[in-house]
Amino acid sequence: MASYRQNGSPAYLFGIVLIAVIGGLLFGYDTAVISGAEKGLQAFFQSAGDFTYTDALHGFTTSSALIGCIIGALLSGFAASRLGRKKSLFIAGILFFLSALGSYYPEFLFFAKGVPTKSLLVAFNLYRVLGGIGVGMASALCPMYIAEVAPANRRGTLVSWNQFAIIFGQLVVYFVNFLIIRSHAADPDVVAWTNAVGWRVMFVSEAVPAGLFALLILLVPETPRYLAMHGNEEKALEVLSNINGEARAREILSDIQATFNAEAGKKQEKLFAFGFLVVFIGCMLSVFQQVIGINAVLYFAPRIFESMGVSNNMLFTVIMGVVNISFTLVAVFTVEKLGRKPLLITGSLGMALGAFGVALSNVVSLPALVPVLSIMVYSASFMFSWGPICWVYIAELFPNTIRSQATAWAVAFQWIFNFVVSSTFVPMYSWSPFFAYALYGIICLVAAVFVWRLVPETKGKTLEDMTALWRGKK
Repeated sequence: MASYRQNGSPAYLFGIVLIAVIGGLLFGYDTAVISGAEKGLQAFFQSAGDFTYTDALHGFTTSSALIGCIIGALLSGFAASRLGRKKSLFIAGILFFLSALGSYYPEFLFFAKGVPTKSLLVAFNLYRVLGGIGVGMASALCPMYIAEVAPANRRGTLVSWNQFAIIFGQLVVYFVNFLIIRSHAADPDVVAWTNAVGWRVMFVSEAVPAGLFALLILLVPETPRYLAMHGNEEKALEVLSNINGEARAREILSDIQATFNAEAGKKQEKLFAFGFLVVFIGCMLSVFQQVIGINAVLYFAPRIFESMGVSNNMLFTVIMGVVNISFTLVAVFTVEKLGRKPLLITGSLGMALGAFGVALSNVVSLPALVPVLSIMVYSASFMFSWGPICWVYIAELFPNTIRSQATAWAVAFQWIFNFVVSSTFVPMYSWSPFFAYALYGIICLVAAVFVWRLVPETKGKTLEDMTALWRGKK
């Protein structure tokens, strides 16, 4: 007992959260690396002699990691319950690392290097799916881990830092992709180099943060909620004491144990033990986060800017990354003051305005600056609302005894609809840019109404409070 901290240590909490959010950085890095690599990748496989690399195949290839994300999200519930949050995050880090190497050199052992074939395309996609499994696991586990170690009055802010890390990872990879291309800008055959080598370098660059994450995650403790659920109350109390101080830690541990004992002593309950509504709201928050269309913009940003007449599209993509990360900080510093619902509703309306602006620009002759600014408004509005706040809700909405299962399903729904949006955007945008963005704008308005009518405010509530909230709604 003497070893427990009496007042808690902010530095201890900061350190373990900082390591956990590297998983978020990898999430962003892996999902955005394709934006710079996809044109070179397309050109490489279009030169194949044994099959025709169609736009449909390219749409699948750019989105194939999302299949792994769905699998990883579903696996996260099982892994988090059986192996723990910490070990599951370590596995995710290893998957990121192997995917980075495999995407760089998919010919490994079985194929001739630099010779595009149908079989090589299958191998490449399998490596992307492998990385996607890591992304799916990390996307569910990182906010869950942070929420389960964070004090109630700081939980929203700390989970929002995970979204900041996701956007920072995207910004980093935008810079990395830009610098990789720029390093060969003076080469007269820079296009040929990009098509043969450049896209490979972009993918392998992820191996550095992935390896670092896998090593550092070994240094963090398991979450006190998981430890308490599995009978290790002494270790749970130690972790809670290091964060909150011993007196407060004992109160929190007592509340945690009470949630396990409230339902006939069960420590793990069925998914719908607290009714259908809580799971429905969690899953629909995930669905709306995707069907409002943000990832279509993030994945294909260079092409979108190019179609608007912007000459240096990669530079504008970097600028958009800076805007995104700046507005994510708005959520980080206001989520505990303004609450979750106001940010979601305001962001939905801002996104609708931006989406309708882009749609209008495609039917009325307007200066290129108008659609560019509309895209920026659309993206920035997402970054202070649905980007971080959806993850905050997913991490804190569910009662302790169903959190790992419900989070897994909510995140799986997120990746399923991410795949739907990402794989349908190119053909829909090619058919009618106006229709694509008008549709996203309408969905943003529907999302605002959904949040207003159905989603509870969770600001200031402990994770144990959510058990009482949903038990009262059964």
